[in-house]
Amino acid sequence: MELLDRLFEKMVDYYRGDPRRIQHFVKVHGFAALIGREEGLSPEEQFLLEAAAYVHDIGIRPAEEKYGACGGKLQEQEGPPAAEKMLKELGFAPKDRQRICWLVGHHHTYRDIKGMDYQILVEADFLVNLYEDQAGPQAVRAAGERIFRTAAGRRILERMFAVEA
Repeated sequence: MELLDRLFEKMVDYYRGDPRRIQHFVKVHGFAALIGREEGLSPEEQFLLEAAAYVHDIGIRPAEEKYGACGGKLQEQEGPPAAEKMLKELGFAPKDRQRICWLVGHHHTYRDIKGMDYQILVEADFLVNLYEDQAGPQAVRAAGERIFRTAAGRRILERMFAVEA
């Protein structure tokens, strides 16, 4: 089994009994993988993006256990240590773990987005969150203007929500 497949399985175990969160990371991964391929990421960037998409919300559980809340900033704070532990157990290289954990620790920070993997992860998470939160057309358009920078991400946003962003 490939490393990304083992990570997928490990995340399903991590969220055992919580199908909503499993569905969330699966959808974010699907959009991230597609956008990454369409935007021409290198194989290494694509690998890191896909791994980060699987674990991007791993900080929810430790945040809820410690603080009784799981807002975006708490996820960014608690996610990297949990991701590091899981990635290390699975045999991810130190350099890869570093970038993946950095992405986990920044995926709710929307200013100064640098790096295509970071941009795409944020867009993929937005695509899923806008749907799951039942965002209206105005919120979708605002996200399109504020967040989306890739051609593939914008195209998916506009088609999924039938709006011009």
